[in-house]
Amino acid sequence: MTWRIACRHHTLYRYSAPADASYNEVRISPLTTPRQTVLEADVVVEPYASCFRYWDYWGTLVHSFDLHPPHRELQVTGRSVSEVDPPPPSPSPVSWDMVGSARVTDELAEFLAPTAFVPLERHLGREARGLVMGLDPYRASLALAEWTREKLAYEPGATAVSTSAPEALRMGRGVCQDFAHVHLALLRSVGIPARYVSGYLHPQAEPEVGVTVDAESHAWVDAWVGDWVAIDPTNVTSVGASHVTVARGRDYADVPPIRGVYQGGPVEQLDVKVEMTRLA
Repeated sequence: MTWRIACRHHTLYRYSAPADASYNEVRISPLTTPRQTVLEADVVVEPYASCFRYWDYWGTLVHSFDLHPPHRELQVTGRSVSEVDPPPPSPSPVSWDMVGSARVTDELAEFLAPTAFVPLERHLGREARGLVMGLDPYRASLALAEWTREKLAYEPGATAVSTSAPEALRMGRGVCQDFAHVHLALLRSVGIPARYVSGYLHPQAEPEVGVTVDAESHAWVDAWVGDWVAIDPTNVTSVGASHVTVARGRDYADVPPIRGVYQGGPVEQLDVKVEMTRLA
């Protein structure tokens, strides 16, 4: 069943001394995709700043702005309403030869290559290849998500935004970002193109219509197995109506909600709040 979901993403920065010469990029507005339609969306900045919108190389909507008057606080609020479809049926099996064809590996080369967060290590590749023996690419993607969930315990605060997939595996714990990075490493090790997806996840499977709840940013993976298929390795589940897609890239470095530079005092307070409301 399709959900209509309202999302509010609010970020507050408070500085110890006035900040100015601030330049920022924001990726908090949902995307219209084959399974998701954005009905309305806006980003509001306080102190007021006019936002310039563009779509980046990976197809993510970016709001950029700069602030020059001195300010002690910066607030960025994204609001949206989207209609999101349930998971599609499982895809028809395709061969490994198709996934590894010259056309696919050329067109999707950037989603097979190592990155700083997702380096491709030999021992992990050997592990991944053993896990997928006898499976078609789609079933292999699910098996690798299950292995990721077995190896990592979900523990907020155990890792940082700078933690790589091998580091998270060595610690044996992490958050959704780490689950996604490990799953990406496994998929790419066996030749399945895969991309990092960020968005929002409603915390309830069957939420009451009209009730606003605290939610959070979330991360999952798109695997190319004849077509892009979304898989949530943190929960080992298909991505459905409770997942709102915001940004896609090679890893977290391509999709941070807010990135910027400024001149002024250090940040003494950072608050982030995500709220979601199922409207229908």
